[in-house]
Amino acid sequence: MKFFRLDLLTLLISLFILNSCKNQDAVGLGLSPSAQLNGNLVDTSTIFTNTVVDDTIPTTNLAKMPLAYFNDPIFGLTEANIAGDLNLPSASSYTLPTGTIVIDSARLVVQYADGFYGDSTASNYTVNVFQLNEKFNGNSSYYNTKQWDYNPNALLGSLTFHSRTHTMIKISNIIVGKPDTLITAVPQIRIPISTNFVNTNLFNASSTTLANNNLFQNIVKGLYITLDKNKTTGAGGVFMIKSDTLAVYYRANNGTTIDTSVVKLPVSHTAAQVKHTYSATIQAELNNTNPSKGTIYLEGLAGLRAKVSFPNLLVNLRNNLLKKDSDIVLNRAELVVTPVAGSDIPYKPSPKLTMYRLDLAHQRTMVEDANSAGDLRSQGAAVFGGFYNTTKKNYHFVVTAYLQDLLGNKTIDYGTYIAPIDTAGGSTSPTVDINPSIQAASRTVAGGGADKTSPYQIKLIIIYTKVHK
Repeated sequence: MKFFRLDLLTLLISLFILNSCKNQDAVGLGLSPSAQLNGNLVDTSTIFTNTVVDDTIPTTNLAKMPLAYFNDPIFGLTEANIAGDLNLPSASSYTLPTGTIVIDSARLVVQYADGFYGDSTASNYTVNVFQLNEKFNGNSSYYNTKQWDYNPNALLGSLTFHSRTHTMIKISNIIVGKPDTLITAVPQIRIPISTNFVNTNLFNASSTTLANNNLFQNIVKGLYITLDKNKTTGAGGVFMIKSDTLAVYYRANNGTTIDTSVVKLPVSHTAAQVKHTYSATIQAELNNTNPSKGTIYLEGLAGLRAKVSFPNLLVNLRNNLLKKDSDIVLNRAELVVTPVAGSDIPYKPSPKLTMYRLDLAHQRTMVEDANSAGDLRSQGAAVFGGFYNTTKKNYHFVVTAYLQDLLGNKTIDYGTYIAPIDTAGGSTSPTVDINPSIQAASRTVAGGGADKTSPYQIKLIIIYTKVHK
């Protein structure tokens, strides 16, 4: 009977406690009712927003590179070119095949990576390949602003094509001593390259040159890949490229035996050059010195980002809402960014944005809510947010810990920014990427903080608890 009475007593106490909870919607921290007030919602906190140019970035040997000629009706013209080295087939030395060599064809094979942005239906593209006048050094760090020296009169190859970034193709598989076969290959561009270039630099090169890859590169210099602005029609677009190889198909005649073969010269190191020529609208926005704008422009390829600040946060929440005997605890704070209606036609908003702040040295660092490795309050990259919600048509960032530290003077806002970022890793990515990105080509036009009447105004939604000291 002791256990029965204990269970009965527990049940009665539980009913008494549950019956005493009159406000089920109150937000608190488990404090006594005398020490706290109910949760409150604030969604009109003043936010200052400005569009600014993004930082430059090293682009050497990234996982994917942009190749672009894209004339956006809002942002203006974006161009991206790729420079790279060219290596001997074994990357150390090469021994010429025996017999008389006749080249059937040479193709610079450029594989697509995920991330095309632009016109994939109406535009025709023409890609050109030139020889560099300066040696591409794979050990150097080249920035996206690097101006490459190439010979515009030394056209090595050209190809007109449509955007088919997800279409598999059929190519010949060369098998020595056996009949060639057709195989299915990943989506790619196959640019015809001058056979004279291959003969001069490979099959007719000296044995000394072919015995040393560095000597070979001193002569060849490297390749420069660009979309032809005069032959590319329509709005154009931005392609992402992940690997390059010069494949040379040849016949070797050894008297009574003729066999086909292929030799591949890899492009092992690449770098991207990016140029933005902004429209009058964007240029006027960049020249405007007002402290806050009604619209923000976010552009990938290390183009444009938005600076976000909360100058009245302390005034609104601390001075106006608090007394000397109370304090505020933020239960949840979200920054909501909403694209302007119509700006998503014909080009969709960026699928993902990132958010970061500057430290005392003005170096990029994660906001507290994104820093799962350094702040116990962070709930990880997935909760932090930044992905475009196609149903609600907006982006959400959880910034509870960051704003709490601003309120408590534990951190100082040296600059907070929002910018497009690559979707690599998706929502399962364990970290938040805060570096400038040329691997994200998309853009977003969103509401800023200045226009209070706009339905697309950037918002800071805060649920807080006022706690008595």
